[in-house]
Amino acid sequence: MSKNPRTPEVEFEFRHRQPVQIRFNDIDIFGHLNNSVYLQFMDLGKAEYFRNLLPDGRFDPMEVGLVVANINCDFYSPTKMEEQLEVLTAVSSISNKSLILEQRVVNSASGDVKCRALSVMVSFDPRTGASEAISEEWRKRIAGFEQREI
Repeated sequence: MSKNPRTPEVEFEFRHRQPVQIRFNDIDIFGHLNNSVYLQFMDLGKAEYFRNLLPDGRFDPMEVGLVVANINCDFYSPTKMEEQLEVLTAVSSISNKSLILEQRVVNSASGDVKCRALSVMVSFDPRTGASEAISEEWRKRIAGFEQREI
């Protein structure tokens, strides 16, 4: 992928790719994509990723029951207005009540990694607001989509 030596190697294939569109107001005074926009793009990738796991393809946050508890994002390369971007999304690990989602925003033509984020997402019951174990059904859906043991 990226020729930047600071970019961590990929440990698995990203099976979800979401093209995103850069808008004029996404660009900062330096002519680069504003850092906050990358997180917005990754939100689009998250929603589409989980939509792909659902039988009817309808993403309902009240049904999915996952919330972001922590995001760490490393930026590697600036993005210019004319670049074509896509968000790569994968679940890298699952524990009892949480999972780690790895996302990368990349130039779809060159493969240059613009940034990489690791998000800890916690499973919870939206009716009570209490955390809960990730169901076996979700574990199977994720492993099936990722085509690997997680």
